[in-house]
Amino acid sequence: MVDRNDPLGLAAAIKRANVVQLPKRFYKEATFRPHPNGFAVVLDGKSVRSPGKAELVVPREDIADAMAAEWAAQGEFIDPKVMPVTRLVNSALDGVAGREAEVAADCLKYAGSDLLCYRADFPDALVALQLRHWDRPLAWAETTFDCRFVRSVGVGYVEQPATNAPHIAAAIAALDAFQLAGLHSMTTMMGSVLLSLAVAHGQLDAAAAWTAAHVDEDFQISQWGEDAEACSRRQYRWRDMQAAALLVVSPTRR
Repeated sequence: MVDRNDPLGLAAAIKRANVVQLPKRFYKEATFRPHPNGFAVVLDGKSVRSPGKAELVVPREDIADAMAAEWAAQGEFIDPKVMPVTRLVNSALDGVAGREAEVAADCLKYAGSDLLCYRADFPDALVALQLRHWDRPLAWAETTFDCRFVRSVGVGYVEQPATNAPHIAAAIAALDAFQLAGLHSMTTMMGSVLLSLAVAHGQLDAAAAWTAAHVDEDFQISQWGEDAEACSRRQYRWRDMQAAALLVVSPTRR
């Protein structure tokens, strides 16, 4: 029994209680095989299911291959934190499929306050970085989706033309549940649906979009140095970004 007058002992007990017990690996081989709806991940020849009990079936072989590799790479325990593709596919199956309109609407909201529209006016080095990394994808989005975006200096909200929304909505609606899961993940991580759509259309690769999304942060790091914990979080999110790009970009657009 923990003594409530012992703060360190109480903190340790709370930490132990919050530790998630990872499931032990129960299979020898992880692979995938053709399925009527695409490709299914199998463990020792048996199908796998998502937490919501959906069969782990994806529309493309490269996605199935990436998931099978994640399952094969597990050690004594199965750790979802190091399985970004599998986690995102689970989200697509359990949280996006059947709710596409709701998820698409959440992505669309970012077009009203997209990262690329909010510019700095100083220092000159940051202004130049934003121009270099943001102008091309923004101009591409305006041309591709027949939109006009208002650029603003500072962080004060600027209203975008209402005529933009139907065009961006149509581009998002063209995606299937798996692509939409990837787009939503990228959009929320980067704060920009326009960068995410640029990746989806093969206009930018994942690394270029990720760099563009972190222009301000990287500039601050160049001036003041990098925090180790923030660096670790960013590396974790970069793996999620790569998984999202895999789902959203069809092989013909790479």
